Amino acid sequence: MTHAPHAELDTTTPAVILKLDRNVMHHGGLGAIRSLGRLGVPVYGVHEDAWAPAAKSRYLHDRWIWRPPADDAEQVRAGLVTLAERIGRPAVLIPTDDAGAIFLAENGTEMRQWFLFPDPPSDLPRQLAGKYTLYQLCRQLGVPCPAAALTGSLLEAQGFADRVGFPLVAKLATPWRSSSATALRSTSVVHSRAELGDTWRACGDQELMLQEYIQGQDYFFHGYCDAHSRCRPGFVGIKERSYPPHAGLTSLGRWVDNPQLHGEATELLTRLGFRGIVDLDYRFDPRDGRYKLLDFNPRLGAQFRLFSDTAGVDVVVAAHLDLTGRPVPSGAPQHGRRFLVENYDPFAALAYRHCGLNFRSWVTSLRGADELAWFAKDDPAPFGLMCLWMGWRAMTRPLRAAPRPATTQLAARKARI
Repeated sequence: MTHAPHAELDTTTPAVILKLDRNVMHHGGLGAIRSLGRLGVPVYGVHEDAWAPAAKSRYLHDRWIWRPPADDAEQVRAGLVTLAERIGRPAVLIPTDDAGAIFLAENGTEMRQWFLFPDPPSDLPRQLAGKYTLYQLCRQLGVPCPAAALTGSLLEAQGFADRVGFPLVAKLATPWRSSSATALRSTSVVHSRAELGDTWRACGDQELMLQEYIQGQDYFFHGYCDAHSRCRPGFVGIKERSYPPHAGLTSLGRWVDNPQLHGEATELLTRLGFRGIVDLDYRFDPRDGRYKLLDFNPRLGAQFRLFSDTAGVDVVVAAHLDLTGRPVPSGAPQHGRRFLVENYDPFAALAYRHCGLNFRSWVTSLRGADELAWFAKDDPAPFGLMCLWMGWRAMTRPLRAAPRPATTQLAARKARI
């Protein structure tokens, strides 16, 4: 009887989960802590608050409470050097947000004496994470993408809306610099000229990009590219629900077999010469039968734990194996596996009622989840703290009206559960 290969990590090499974004509800970092910690790797977490849910994971070897300005490269560099001295040996460094990935690409040369991390072209992560610079790159390479415009005034924004029509997707062009636009989500859907005006005024000194809204199914691709830009492994998932609806993070996702999209994504990564962990967002456009690239995240995706094959390999495990010189085993895919984000999916479900979702079908979808963002029997503390944080937010923030469907066509489309 032949046994499937299994990932065997170098447990003498620690890992640092780097987080510069000030969002205590970021579940991707917790997934990385658990993924490596369960395999015996000493994990150090960077957190903005001592009571951040991920900071209380039992799989942390140590935690570093630190809130540097993400755009202050010198302060970030000095803090990482201090952390390296505290660890006392080389460690794999895994960024969980755009700011961290951009910093390492542009300022990582000195950091390599203390940390192990991929080496993409220095200007590439900033170009890919930028919403309009990504659009420009797609046009240059002939990669299918929605129409978009970087508008310098409200009049220009209204002109783009007149040409393309509502609804539109509004995005902060450089979301890692969103501190000046605290009243605005990095991505939102606008349905009218009045909403467009409100969105424009809320973006502060940030540039606002408008993007054509495509009626179609959302997909995402997660992968890890080695030093030769070979993407192994690579996985395709489908967004069954997202929050905010049809424009936000995955609240319920499913692993699917889609060779066409897998091939298109891996070909793009090779053409770009990308290296490291990647998270791509696509939407299928039924008008021309093509997958349109919506976002390129040059770092860990929050829902990456959906993809763990029979060898125990996800993109974080693959990164640690490759960066420590160990082979990455090829396990069998687990198509149909589902990932649920407990704190956001109830809000998403309210909006998806317009797509045919009812209470019974929602509960059925919850029972089918294979991996949860927060709750784990072997690591319960983060879930409890997440509930406390969500309760505190509910008491201290004004309630927002549930987002309406983008168009009446969405109301007729059934939610995939």
